[in-house]
Amino acid sequence: MDTRWKPHVTVATVIEKEGRFLLVEEHTPEGLRLNNPAGHLDPGESPADGCARETLEETAWQFTPTALVGIYLSRSQRATQDITYLRFTFCGELGAFDATRSLDTGIVRTLWLTPDEIRQSTARHRSPMVLQGMEDYLKGQRYPMALIHTDASALSPP
Repeated sequence: MDTRWKPHVTVATVIEKEGRFLLVEEHTPEGLRLNNPAGHLDPGESPADGCARETLEETAWQFTPTALVGIYLSRSQRATQDITYLRFTFCGELGAFDATRSLDTGIVRTLWLTPDEIRQSTARHRSPMVLQGMEDYLKGQRYPMALIHTDASALSPP
């Protein structure tokens, strides 16, 4: 094999407030889709830092990850792309909302949905990881943040 397989590393949040979960509605090549606040891990950041950054950029909510819900592997096959995603999903503490902050490009709006509304909208999910992360969270699945170690060498951009 001449080419090394390289999954795309992403981070996501499962945020619950009063029995509802925070999702984003975003433009994708397949049309409007529902997703967790999520995105690619940037060079020079830890998974926890990337998670907090993506949540703020996509929802205007401050967020502090306190536990890892799960690590998920999923493949997306489109006409022109075949991409595998490795997603670190966190839960944590919701902070302040910044009403003056613009949402990331492509994000149409944020939504607070019940678990049943999320289960009933799977055809609109960006990936199967949206539902799986919520279900794992609802089962009480939590792992300590210390499970993920980011060496100092990874914290400086290339």
